[in-house]
Amino acid sequence: MRSSSRLPTHRLAPSWHPSKEPSDPDEGEDRFRNRPCYVFNPSLKPNLNDQACGHCRYYLTSSCPHIDEFIDDVEDLSPE
Repeated sequence: MRSSSRLPTHRLAPSWHPSKEPSDPDEGEDRFRNRPCYVFNPSLKPNLNDQACGHCRYYLTSSCPHIDEFIDDVEDLSPE
């Protein structure tokens, strides 16, 4: 018995990419970058040092001066 090779006849779905520019400067990930209080967490790999709050030594601790913003951000994602 001989195998046949088949080629797909459908097109690939277009890939979706989120816009790089947030519509509001206070929205998006950019508001959690380059804060003056940023101190890199040395327990992480150096290549993760992108000045983002998620890699800061103070992230989600009581030492973070912006902890209220993070808590508010998480509450916005909670279902009602």
